[in-house]
Amino acid sequence: MNGSGNVTTLDSIDTTITTDLRAARVARLAGGRDQIVLARRMVSATIGRDHPLHDDCVLLTSEIATNAVIHSRSGDGGVFTVTVWFSSEEVRVCVQDDGSTEPPCAGHSTATATNGRGLPLLDALADRWGIVREGGRNKVWFEMSLTTAPPSALALFLPRSA
Repeated sequence: MNGSGNVTTLDSIDTTITTDLRAARVARLAGGRDQIVLARRMVSATIGRDHPLHDDCVLLTSEIATNAVIHSRSGDGGVFTVTVWFSSEEVRVCVQDDGSTEPPCAGHSTATATNGRGLPLLDALADRWGIVREGGRNKVWFEMSLTTAPPSALALFLPRSA
């Protein structure tokens, strides 16, 4: 439980449909480290464990939610919002934090460092990603698509011929 005493559960997450008929889910979570697991669970439950992009989407969500909690005012008693849009072939996740004095930037980690890999992981795994900074708040988003995934990644999900 975080300092505010409020913990958002998956049962209280809103579900809506966007105009392009892709399902969307939104969760507003307290800015505690214990809420990062709820962000991961929400993405997992929304797109389903059988979705071919599941593991990478959950990993990247964990990275950007962690950044929101560690590097913004969200972690100082604030909140962060996770939004997921998806279809059978595409997933888009956005995490908005309560802002920071500086915009997010890529860290430079060493081989033994335990941090500094979030934005480089986005760059390596996501088809597209970006940062929108408005009013001091940060929105970090990524998109993944089966239609733009490299052939080696697609091969993992295609049936093998006999």
